[in-house]
Amino acid sequence: MTLDWVGATGRAQEIADNWQREAGPGGAIVLFDRDGMREAFAGGLASIEHSVPFTPATVNRFASISKHVLAVALLRSGLPLDAPLGSWLPELPVPLAGVALGRALDMTGGLPDMMEALWQQGVPFTATLDAEEIFALACRFPSLSAKPGTEMAYSNTGWRLGQRVLEKVTGKPYAETVAALSGELGLAFRLPYDGAEIVPGLATGYWRAGESWRRGHYGVHFSASGGIAGSAADLAGWFSALLAGRGPLSGMLEKLTAPRHFADGSESVYRLGLVCSRLGGSDIVGHGGSLTGYRNHALTAPAHGVGVVVLTNREEEALWPALTVLAALLGEKLPAAGNAPSGLFVAEEGPFWAELAPDSISFMGGFERLVADGEGGLCSLPAYLDIRLQQEGDDTLSGLIGGVRRSLRRVPVGTQLDPRLVGRWREPRFGTEIEIRTDGTALMPWPAGGKVSQLTPLPNGRALADLLHGPWRARPCLWLDAEGGLRVAGHRARILQMQRAG
Repeated sequence: MTLDWVGATGRAQEIADNWQREAGPGGAIVLFDRDGMREAFAGGLASIEHSVPFTPATVNRFASISKHVLAVALLRSGLPLDAPLGSWLPELPVPLAGVALGRALDMTGGLPDMMEALWQQGVPFTATLDAEEIFALACRFPSLSAKPGTEMAYSNTGWRLGQRVLEKVTGKPYAETVAALSGELGLAFRLPYDGAEIVPGLATGYWRAGESWRRGHYGVHFSASGGIAGSAADLAGWFSALLAGRGPLSGMLEKLTAPRHFADGSESVYRLGLVCSRLGGSDIVGHGGSLTGYRNHALTAPAHGVGVVVLTNREEEALWPALTVLAALLGEKLPAAGNAPSGLFVAEEGPFWAELAPDSISFMGGFERLVADGEGGLCSLPAYLDIRLQQEGDDTLSGLIGGVRRSLRRVPVGTQLDPRLVGRWREPRFGTEIEIRTDGTALMPWPAGGKVSQLTPLPNGRALADLLHGPWRARPCLWLDAEGGLRVAGHRARILQMQRAG
């Protein structure tokens, strides 16, 4: 294959020029091969307040692109991925302690996501919480969200626990491991532990509220799940070394992307902090990242030894810009747009729902783009979650979502709130309370007296709440289980089990 560097650089320049013209937050785009950085572009501002330009050397938060760095450190340590987390962390409750380290990292462990579990209890993502407070919450989790090996559901918890395992084994803070690993390659990665820690040269993160930009804030401590900071140039240098197998990354790409399997033997696209998918005739490997005010994506084509990094300090999708640049470089056509039936769909039972637009899907709150699969169906461009659906008429979709076969039917127009949901509910372990009212609203847990949410009724004793906080939206499903209790579930956390109060 002849690589089209001219076409790729033209597309990258176009994206950077758009950021520059807007004179708001921006980003950097770096193209690289196995030998290092080839081209770099940037536009917009790293700090709107101080008119500081964003450059390829600007320090940014990598967010979840950080994950595979921990996987590298764990693999180099020789820790067995098939050993249960309780081997190192006996304080964990039995359900979590029994999850294998490998499943904790490949998202098939059923581990509830800390942030979503906190949000469902009324703790906003801006709350300041340190590592010990987060671990104490994990030690109180009553169950898993799903049986290990049955489903891929995105969760940061396994990576938080994986970091704790590594620190216990090595006896040193993970920040030192990150600095040493990147330093061997002449790169400057840094792991700040919270948003208050000063990181020299760090771009400010922004999210859009109407026509204006707002500064992003994240209170929960940073961890291996998404805490590393560094520049686009440094991140491109890291991925270049990963493609070439240089230094501490020798043989690591093959180990990170080795097939991971569900309990039934089928293969998952999510590996050890990297997602394996295809673009036309090319295998591609990458991962995205999102923190309040930061959106990033890194994509590589290992067979061709090339890739692209897109780091931004603006709360906008980065996967598609990265994909368009890589497609131009490889001479591959972008996937044809999907034509999904718009609307709200729900499974026959349980908390499983999806809202579709022609080109995207939100499955229980997890967003993915949808494209045509070339066989009359729809599939995701998996930033994280692998989705493959077939449409059966206007009102039914069926297929695989995160490795699980599901059938989703359109929610009938005029669906009314099930009166069995009405009342005051309490979770005995955490003290969380929800009051569902006859007027179709719910008083959801939130600081300063709760937060009222308009409910969207679903059939069979279910309803969706809707909560906004900054740029982020949570839509937990409230549903009656077989024992008459109220369950609270999102894509990332499904463990709250409530009983009637009073």
